[in-house]
Amino acid sequence: MTGFGSADGKVLGGRLRIEIRTVNHRYFNPQLRLPFDLAGVEGELRERLRTLLERGHVSVSARWLEAPETEAAVSLDLARARQVVAALRELKKKLRLKGEPDLAFVARHPDVLTVSGNGGTAAAVTWADLQPLVELAAREVVAMREREGQALAADLVDRLDALETHAGVVADRAPARLAVEYERLKKAVAELAAGVQLDEQRLALEIALMADRVDITEELVRFRTHLAACREALQANGAVGKQLGFLAQELLREVNTMGAKANDAAMTQAVIAMKGELERFREQLENLE
Repeated sequence: MTGFGSADGKVLGGRLRIEIRTVNHRYFNPQLRLPFDLAGVEGELRERLRTLLERGHVSVSARWLEAPETEAAVSLDLARARQVVAALRELKKKLRLKGEPDLAFVARHPDVLTVSGNGGTAAAVTWADLQPLVELAAREVVAMREREGQALAADLVDRLDALETHAGVVADRAPARLAVEYERLKKAVAELAAGVQLDEQRLALEIALMADRVDITEELVRFRTHLAACREALQANGAVGKQLGFLAQELLREVNTMGAKANDAAMTQAVIAMKGELERFREQLENLE
């Protein structure tokens, strides 16, 4: 589910801004982009986000709008600088180039000049300092996701209504389908018998066995039970995406069984329609927590 939230406020005398973005993902997948002086609170931040957002790709960024009230410490690795200058002069000699090593180029070389984060601020930033901003930003994200979830839930309810309607078509058609099968089987046996007197009792037994093989009462009962469970889940609070995903699999299982037993044009059409609705239902679940 998509969501966005941000918050900024005072932290250790500076001003820090937190932004949280979420998009659809099957699992909880956090991606944190934090200043190095917040590395010490990364674990606690992840765990807090996990409790608030069970699913989704969660992108968190933090940046200082105003630096904390400490001066950054700069250290010089003189030995490293000498190595860089010596290497440049050796390169100049071998390639017969003109000029002298540039100070700016040497200073930009990794490890020559090192800035230690905000004068030791990294050790001072704690989860207690950061948590209020995280909570404010996360609250906005959750509110946006809840609004989206309500819209998705309404669409899913419409899908469930359509599934129930198609199931009603199947249930209404089932008795007539058995009568048609009876007449078809009786006619087929009469043609094969070629005028020989039929054993009505044996024929009735075969019809009963056939009716038992193609009966879909149990499938319809389970199907409607799963529909009721889906409706109940959508009315509950909290994350329901995984539960609905499982129920959607069970619904499809029952629909496939009904389709295998249908042997009737109207019932087959209803089954195909149910499969289409279930496919759209399952696609929407990817967007639901």
